[in-house]
Amino acid sequence: MSSQTSAAIISSAFTAAPYPDSKKPIGSIRFQPLPLSPSYCKVSSRISAMAKPNDALPVDTSLSPRVKALKPSKTMVITDLASTLVQSGVPVIRLAAGEPDFDTPQIVAEAGMNAIRDGFTRYTLNAGITELREAICHKLKEENGLSYAPDQILVSNGAKQSLLQAVLAVCSPGDEVIIPAPYWVSYTEQARLADATPVIIPTKISDNFLLNPKDLESKLTEKSRLLILCSPSNPTGSVYPKSLLEEIARIVAKHPRLMVLSDEIYEHIIYAPATHTSFASLPNMYERTLTVNGFSKAFAMTGWRLGYLAGPKHIVAACSKLQGQVSSGASSIAQKAGVAALGLGKAGGETVAEMVKAYRERRDFLVKNFREMDGVKISEPQGAFYLFIDFSAYYGSEVEGFGLISDSSSLALYFLDKFQVAMVPGDAFGDDTCIRISYATSLDVLRAAVVKIRKALEPLRATVSV
Repeated sequence: MSSQTSAAIISSAFTAAPYPDSKKPIGSIRFQPLPLSPSYCKVSSRISAMAKPNDALPVDTSLSPRVKALKPSKTMVITDLASTLVQSGVPVIRLAAGEPDFDTPQIVAEAGMNAIRDGFTRYTLNAGITELREAICHKLKEENGLSYAPDQILVSNGAKQSLLQAVLAVCSPGDEVIIPAPYWVSYTEQARLADATPVIIPTKISDNFLLNPKDLESKLTEKSRLLILCSPSNPTGSVYPKSLLEEIARIVAKHPRLMVLSDEIYEHIIYAPATHTSFASLPNMYERTLTVNGFSKAFAMTGWRLGYLAGPKHIVAACSKLQGQVSSGASSIAQKAGVAALGLGKAGGETVAEMVKAYRERRDFLVKNFREMDGVKISEPQGAFYLFIDFSAYYGSEVEGFGLISDSSSLALYFLDKFQVAMVPGDAFGDDTCIRISYATSLDVLRAAVVKIRKALEPLRATVSV
């Protein structure tokens, strides 16, 4: 692939595609004469007077305003773009996707294959097989101190589906969804799909991107319906300490309409001394909290598409009703694999512990190297496998053969186009000062990426005071 072609593909990924022209006819309807009765012919002649046989009638191909307003996931766009470039022969270092580079544990994979061999390939209960929901209840009791019955658990096709169904079930048009920034890219768009209004609360890198309770309190109104928390966080890797969650819980308790959607998908990818606290385990928060978790991250099961929701029975039932009209139950094969994953032991046992050990080693390597770079600010992540790095000191640089770097998107485009390193611009997460790097890849790949990023920053120092 030529450099011009590569640049054109990369540039297009950072530009929204135009919507089809809804006024342009895409076909025609022709009226053909039929040898029918005289009375029919009289009626037909009247129709012909109104619409001549060869006239083309415009077809309305416009999209729903709700869908038109929806932003594409920039994470998915850049991940797909990087994969396309690699397939075309461009040696891109891919640090965009939040996907473990480990294989699914063998015992889990075997459980899925056994399900196929045993003919366990038919529809399951919409809410999930009883065996898996019981295993989830046991996990939540033993690891999170939460007591649920199987009818309070809904198994879905990934945690993303669980999140969307929770938002749709709880929010009404005009409600407000409170979202600390930086946030995962889908939270705001899922709120909009429910005709709710996202209310963004910025956080600071100096506070490790953790929500300030006073800022939260200042944003709450009678319209506030849902607070979304993610710990460990995507994109920052920040972990909320229990004491801070307790402060937030006391504020939530003052607002009768406010519920909490707790995204705990990275729960097991956490680095000591940090510890995980489930929001629903806090005083008076059990009935207010919808907990979402899944198997993609900790168990390296992204392609299996398996997540779950735990919460008050009537809300879970509403989500189940919605799921029944959208996708029905999750894959029977994936559910059997999920049972095996939960059987690995507390927090995934040694299998997951080995993965977490590798993630921590990678984190330490990146933190050390980025701290040595002029003008770069970082907050050391305590969980997940992301770094959210502030490169804003380099904004305003003019690069020969590229142009002006004015924001996170143009800087990410520069890294990708000129140095073949794919990362996600921070504006996708609600913070334009930063870029997200996923370190769910090998140390060798990360070493090569650091070398390239250093080289990329060198020409920028001439025009920026760092």
